[in-house]
Amino acid sequence: MTQRLLILGATGRTGTQLLDLALARGHQVTAFVRSPQKILQRHPALTVVQGNPLHTDPLAQVLPGHDAILSALGPSGREAFRPSTLLAECAASTVAAMERASVKRLVLVSAALLFPGGGLRFAFFRKLIQHHLRDLVAAEAVIRATPFAWTIARPPRLIASLEDSYRSEREGLPTSAWSMSFRAVASFLLDCVEQGTHTREVVGLARGEHGA
Repeated sequence: MTQRLLILGATGRTGTQLLDLALARGHQVTAFVRSPQKILQRHPALTVVQGNPLHTDPLAQVLPGHDAILSALGPSGREAFRPSTLLAECAASTVAAMERASVKRLVLVSAALLFPGGGLRFAFFRKLIQHHLRDLVAAEAVIRATPFAWTIARPPRLIASLEDSYRSEREGLPTSAWSMSFRAVASFLLDCVEQGTHTREVVGLARGEHGA
């Protein structure tokens, strides 16, 4: 069934895949982005709106009538290594806009490193991007405190690939969850919205069996 979806982070590596898949599946899509010129795709079902996800008012103005928000927001490059509250602030503005627009469905990308365990490899990367992870923890806390039908996806390291299959596990990581494609994460987010699955759940992701 066609839905009206608003995408945050549509110019990022997961966001571009999300935009592509959502349009391919026949949805009406609004890309709410700071730099509209970065979206080169043209499609009759795509509306591009300039706006900053940190600001509640413009998001609340464009949000009414949408069925869900899909957020692929994340830091770019060196920002992941610096102290930041960007994602927590974006989560707060998103929640405030949803309350005003009476939109109840939200799916967003977090990180597998927030799960315990994972051995030395996970420990190394936790130390490396500790500031980013601290911001993600705060953002997740904002989302979890709401009454909305949210889903938090925690994928491992993301790579460029056309592979779109995935494995998922509620409140934990599937086995061998070392990496997966941006496109597979986008596929999971859309599946959750389309099928109404994993509401109010944190879900660990990994690449599909045939892509392992």
